[in-house]
Amino acid sequence: MTKYQVVGIGNAVVDVISQSTEAFLDEMSIDKGIMQLVDQDRSEALFSQIDQSVQTSGGSVANTVSGVGSLGLRTAFIGRVRDDALGNFYAKSMIDEGTDFVNDPAIDDDLPTSRCMIFVTPDGERSMNTYLGISTNLGPKDVSEEVVSNAAIMFLEGYLFDKDAGKEAFLKASRMTRAAGGKAGIAISDPFCVNRHRADFLRMIGDELDFVMGNEAEIKSLFETDNLEEALEKTAALCPLVVCTRSGDGVTIILGDERVDVPVKTVVPVDATGAGDQFAAGFLYGMATDRDLETCGRMGNICAAEVISHIGPRPTQDILALFKAEGLVD
Repeated sequence: MTKYQVVGIGNAVVDVISQSTEAFLDEMSIDKGIMQLVDQDRSEALFSQIDQSVQTSGGSVANTVSGVGSLGLRTAFIGRVRDDALGNFYAKSMIDEGTDFVNDPAIDDDLPTSRCMIFVTPDGERSMNTYLGISTNLGPKDVSEEVVSNAAIMFLEGYLFDKDAGKEAFLKASRMTRAAGGKAGIAISDPFCVNRHRADFLRMIGDELDFVMGNEAEIKSLFETDNLEEALEKTAALCPLVVCTRSGDGVTIILGDERVDVPVKTVVPVDATGAGDQFAAGFLYGMATDRDLETCGRMGNICAAEVISHIGPRPTQDILALFKAEGLVD
């Protein structure tokens, strides 16, 4: 039996959430309602203005792995944090939530722990300012051979494709997991990242992975087409399993010659943050527990619907109880 049912590699980002006023956003020149990347100086200037906040461990694949872990599976996360207050908080919080945080906080790196400062105005809008910090230095040296060789499923975060060291870390992880009999896959994460590294993305999906997961825009970006069916067909020709989320149109899953389209129930979102991450958590839970494709898709949809029903990127309800109510688990 493998030690871990799901292992993820991605950005380890502390979400620092604080209440804000419209006047504060104007004063600090914060663009309302969007996510923007900021540099270290800007990050420190914004962070210094926060009096009270709620801190949570975040990052796309980290959210996914945490979601899987909350469903009772054995999980681990490979990410890079610094030995500072936020980094030690991050490592402890992941462990407290039931996921092994593989890497000790770094003492040999000058960059601080990655953080996303989220300013919430009275109307509920979230204005996010992300500093990637030390996460951008993740490389093959951070990939524990013992961990990745004992993973049934390895899940990679496309955002890390922006650095050569990140690509090398992915190759090491996927090859060692697959050599040991596990499966490796990637969340595409961002069509703009695909645009910057299309050839490398396609090469990895075609040669190194067992599954790929993305939304419509991300799948279409792989082949620079506006035709989703064309993009799905081409992606399926490269990779054994393709999972495409289509918002209100449900999810399309293609495994070889088999195609399953799973509808969704219409939900008015309170906060769409984390929808894709938690869909992946439900889907991977289904994969790890040997469910059929339709059940995996339904599990993913339930997780996504739950997380968009409240503020925050991680579930607040008992997901297994929701699965049971739908007859998906005993």
